Amino acid sequence: MITFCMVGNLQRTPGLERFASGIQREMEANGYQLDSEANPDIQLVFNFVDPVNPHHFPRKGKGTFVVTVTENNQPAQSILRTGYPILIRSLGNMMIYIDRSSDQAETFFVTLEQGCYSVPLHEEDDGYFKYVIERLRPLVTSRLVIDNTFIPDLPEGLWEGDEVTQSIYRAGKKLDKMNLLPTPFPIAELLSPKEYRHIQRLYGIGGLSYGNLSARQRDNQFWMSASGVNKANLREIGRDILLIKGFDDEGPAMEISVPPHVQPKRASVDAIEHWMIYNEHPEVGAIVHIHAWMDGIPSTEINYPCGTVQLAEAVAEQIRKAENPSRAVVGLKNHGLTITGRDLDDIFERIEGRIIPQVPMS
Repeated sequence: MITFCMVGNLQRTPGLERFASGIQREMEANGYQLDSEANPDIQLVFNFVDPVNPHHFPRKGKGTFVVTVTENNQPAQSILRTGYPILIRSLGNMMIYIDRSSDQAETFFVTLEQGCYSVPLHEEDDGYFKYVIERLRPLVTSRLVIDNTFIPDLPEGLWEGDEVTQSIYRAGKKLDKMNLLPTPFPIAELLSPKEYRHIQRLYGIGGLSYGNLSARQRDNQFWMSASGVNKANLREIGRDILLIKGFDDEGPAMEISVPPHVQPKRASVDAIEHWMIYNEHPEVGAIVHIHAWMDGIPSTEINYPCGTVQLAEAVAEQIRKAENPSRAVVGLKNHGLTITGRDLDDIFERIEGRIIPQVPMS
């Protein structure tokens, strides 16, 4: 049974009070149990915040999924640009943003991956709260894999990389030239140093550009761009490029082979997705993930958060269904693309001229 609680100023406005009441009623009707915020094992927290001065919920562990809830009566040119800083400053996993700047309020989901999509119902509509809970359910129950185990056993002959890491370096340059390395919101500027460390520990996010790329080194081990690095200049082994050597399911954690003299960067949160693909499909030699789109491609049905087993499994399922898994293109709902290839050059030859920068949201 999933436990949940509601924190913050639920009575700040009549609208938020109605929303809190409706969500609690729908949650309990679906078998979720209201619990105390003091429970260290609480699974789901609705954190009601002021958009001007949002406060975060102090988690006790990574198993707590926090949904920031806010409302705003000020018009926004872009809900994403207005809402994303609120999500980050409140340290939420995702946000429900209620826009009351017009006579008919609109509700939006905003995600850490910069997804932003509207709820097709209004508060007074039958099924509104049911729809919100149904969209939250798969996200709340997903399993994050963001921990890393660094093993200082990288062979000395690989400390400066190899032909595969050189191909990753060139591919990063290509992504930059194609303008496929969008700069994220300035997370470090929106948070205090303490909050920034907290969000990195909980989510494993932050850095200079979104997207990632990898290429098989040998067997099921693969080189992959690290988290929080400039993908347009992937040079240093153990920091810019990591050798992913295994997955510890009990952790759960990615196992990374690094040079003994390097203070390593964290692995990309998408490492678990790449791991599943390389293990299932020996013919796959490289993978590229970008926040862009292509027409006429299959897509996952649910926008699971980055770094979850469920997202990795959903992508792996779509690749399994592809006519040629070694040359597949899969859409990640409200997120971007995962593309497999025999090598990185093969991927770029196939996507050139077909990329749509804007990811459709639904």
